[in-house]
Amino acid sequence: MLLPSNPKANYLAHKEEIDAAIDRVLDSGWFILGKEVESFEVEFANYIGAKHAVGAASGTDALELALRACDVGPGDEVITVSHTAVATVAAIDLCGAAPVLVDILPESFTLDPALLEGAITPRTKAILPVHLYGHPAAMDDVADIAAKHGLRVIEDCAQSHGAKWKGKTTGTWGDIGAFSFYPTKNLGALGDGGAVVTDDAELAERCRLVREYGWKERYVSAIAGMNTRLDEVQAAILRVKLKHLDVENELRKSLAGIYDEKLPATELGLPIPPADGEHVYHQYVVRSAARNELRQYLKENEIGSLIHYPVPVHRQPAYADLRCASSMAQTEKAVQEILSLPIYPELSEEAVRGVAEAVVGFFGDR
Repeated sequence: MLLPSNPKANYLAHKEEIDAAIDRVLDSGWFILGKEVESFEVEFANYIGAKHAVGAASGTDALELALRACDVGPGDEVITVSHTAVATVAAIDLCGAAPVLVDILPESFTLDPALLEGAITPRTKAILPVHLYGHPAAMDDVADIAAKHGLRVIEDCAQSHGAKWKGKTTGTWGDIGAFSFYPTKNLGALGDGGAVVTDDAELAERCRLVREYGWKERYVSAIAGMNTRLDEVQAAILRVKLKHLDVENELRKSLAGIYDEKLPATELGLPIPPADGEHVYHQYVVRSAARNELRQYLKENEIGSLIHYPVPVHRQPAYADLRCASSMAQTEKAVQEILSLPIYPELSEEAVRGVAEAVVGFFGDR
């Protein structure tokens, strides 16, 4: 079975470097918040183009850190999308704030800025756009509206490592950006991990405090905090993988180009690269009214696929009472049609052509 993603293949591609990095940590005897984390934070901030990065234990924790650093809490509202990984909304909920949901743009699957003004209330504290599938959100419009209303902008960059909007890397448009290093991400650890990035020294320092119980002095909490520390092993692995991220993003773009070339003859809706940005193809997401039949056909032909995401957050039992500040027509339509085809840097061009031929075959047989 051809997998839709394959983090083991990425490990094997860099096995010698990664094994050496792990051995370095084991030999050091220091496993939490040491030199590897400090070095990775500097290197990742430099890569993103931010002044500060602060490691965390997961992408969800990174979002919660970012929200708490921006003083988001009970009584506040945060505007975001329903078409996202549930982690986006879960992080807002963990802070005690109320998620307020708006619809997406159909061509990018990202937040529709035209809906923001209608969603803002006196309780609104922040806007949280999601750069989904590697496609950047329209950040200039989001930033302008936030500035007009005095709101924080917190970017969910879990799927957009290296993506850009109008020349600026995702994570640098807002007050703060949150990244995930889940193993399948463009920059993935071999376990959980996350980080926030910001140009604001005060926000960065607050994140450092919150991530470890609010300690300025060990065992003495200056503020209420949590435990969300990026460990040394994962930081060392990420330092290795970061050196290869640009090359691997280019490989993703090249594979996406093969799909783009082979699939227009089908009835599929294909990803639309942003005219004002750079897509890094964390996922290659197509659309079809026959999505379920296509997925079954691919499975029968030993090709794996996934649906990111089958149930929008506002339709999930745990979040059914959330306020939707707009129609969710585009979200509701998208979740019935989307399908993620295999794409990862180690996937061969021949394999991608095979997937494309199977897709073409499905529509040819209809």
